[in-house]
Amino acid sequence: MPEFVDTSAVGSCIFCRLLAGEIPAARIYEDEQTLAFLDIGQVTPGHTLVIVKRHAETLFDLTADEAAAAMRTAHRVAQAIQATFQPAGLNLLQCNREAGWQTVGHFHIHVLPRHADDGVGLIWPRQEPGRDVLAERAALLREALAGQD
Repeated sequence: MPEFVDTSAVGSCIFCRLLAGEIPAARIYEDEQTLAFLDIGQVTPGHTLVIVKRHAETLFDLTADEAAAAMRTAHRVAQAIQATFQPAGLNLLQCNREAGWQTVGHFHIHVLPRHADDGVGLIWPRQEPGRDVLAERAALLREALAGQD
């Protein structure tokens, strides 16, 4: 797992510094709430990061409007990547907290063009807990969602 970069102090946040123009970036799109730029560590050609402009460490810290804005920008960037690089596929990757593989403590979405044999992997240890367990978990989540209203 990559090392987590603590950016709890906004002044030390690499993405906040990039937004402020203190760090150069290959910017490709910007609107009122988001910025998209090429990841300096290109996994595949066109690998882009979409960030929100307000410092928010994780998805849990975003407003619903910021989350929607980030996804709109990711969609727009994905369309541009498709037109430019014609990848065979595409992944959106958004990680939260160290256990979720987040490496920079500022919300971001990776828009990652995919090609056959590009070397990118994903371990997904599928589990099938059974219908009763799924029903219990679904009930808990419905209760949590109802509490958000």
